[in-house]
Amino acid sequence: MTDLQMADLAIKPAEDGARMPGLRAPSDYSQEPPRHPSLEPFNAEPPRSLLISSYVTPVHLFYKRNHGPIPIVDDIQSYYVVISGLIDNPKKIFMKDIRSLPKYDVTATLQCAGNRRTAMSKTRAVRGVGWGVSALGNAVWSGAKLADVLELIGIPKLTSTTGSSGKHVEFVSIDRCKEEKGGPYKGSIPLSQATNPEADVLLAYEMNGETLNRDHGYPLRVVVPGVIGARSVKWLDSINVVAEECQGFFMQKDYKMFPPSVNWDNIDWSTRRPQNDFPVQSVICSLEDVNVIKPGKVLVKGYALSGGGRGIERVDVSIDGGKTWVEASRFQKTGSPYVSDDMKSDKWAWVLFELTADIPHSTEIVAKAVDSSANVQPESVEDVWNLRGILNTSWHRVQVRVGHSNVCGNNVLYFDEHVDVSRSVILQHLVVCVITSVCLNLNVRLNL
Repeated sequence: MTDLQMADLAIKPAEDGARMPGLRAPSDYSQEPPRHPSLEPFNAEPPRSLLISSYVTPVHLFYKRNHGPIPIVDDIQSYYVVISGLIDNPKKIFMKDIRSLPKYDVTATLQCAGNRRTAMSKTRAVRGVGWGVSALGNAVWSGAKLADVLELIGIPKLTSTTGSSGKHVEFVSIDRCKEEKGGPYKGSIPLSQATNPEADVLLAYEMNGETLNRDHGYPLRVVVPGVIGARSVKWLDSINVVAEECQGFFMQKDYKMFPPSVNWDNIDWSTRRPQNDFPVQSVICSLEDVNVIKPGKVLVKGYALSGGGRGIERVDVSIDGGKTWVEASRFQKTGSPYVSDDMKSDKWAWVLFELTADIPHSTEIVAKAVDSSANVQPESVEDVWNLRGILNTSWHRVQVRVGHSNVCGNNVLYFDEHVDVSRSVILQHLVVCVITSVCLNLNVRLNL
């Protein structure tokens, strides 16, 4: 096979449902992993309280973002990735070739650019998946460094331009999506980033010490730390070295940051560069958007992160709506103090923060983070509003309503101090409480 034929093989789009070497993209959702058929394409995030239950996010709690049916591996032995484009030696890379390279473990947080989109939509309507605050996760990714893989085909480390003027590395998935008119999902990063070992870009085949599952890109995916999740292409089919940024839909007509003045009538996609690094972010996860609690000590806990490998220098928490601030404690691994940009810290991973505050009355609790480059979250969501609802990194706010309680057995009912609760309403709650307690007691006795 000639170099020209090899390059053509790498970029020729397969028909919907067509077979690729060992990997294929189904034309429908009949062979999805077990889930309700109404949830296709499958996009999901965990409850915020579970998200911060551990530093490394369990696979089953890691958010899922899909654009079409999940690809299927028919024969892992025949699966390969074609590397071609503006290079001298196009080549097929099989899984055995990738596994023969040094294996690296990189702890990195992947975050969808649309995280917190729902909150942004409350200011003005936006388009996109209605994510809450949990469209991200922190995992230990394992695989070969892309810099090592590219070196196999003759591209030295720390290369910014190939001899044939290649300046970007494009990742093409087997995944088919309507935005590409049935073509493959794809994205790119600069060649200088791809060939830099310190950038830790991986061709990953494991997640949290286990083989990737189908939802997360089995058998092979790209992991680009410190960059919006859209660039970490799953179900890798081919890699192309190209002169310009990828011209695919998700690079050129999506995931770009426009000012609030731009709408769908006056948008010009060519005026903005594709988004890569994500800005500094923090979110309170131990409390919902609106909470009714008893007066006293309240644990304020959440996550903070910044793109580009920048550490978190500080997380400030306010219990009076932003008038005064207290610095929260920060940590990654349990028992190990976190120091921003320290060699022992995971530079691509989130930082968890916590603060115990005394809440005597109803208030608004706010969190904002500062990264190691002194970037700070903007105060208002209106300042960062954009028509696609991406990169909502405004101060995170939760409302706390302190109420009085009524106790019935093991049940405690809290009533908002600002709500006029009539005696009849309280009586109704107490009646329900008594009936519930009686039923529970009866059930226990019958089981004995």
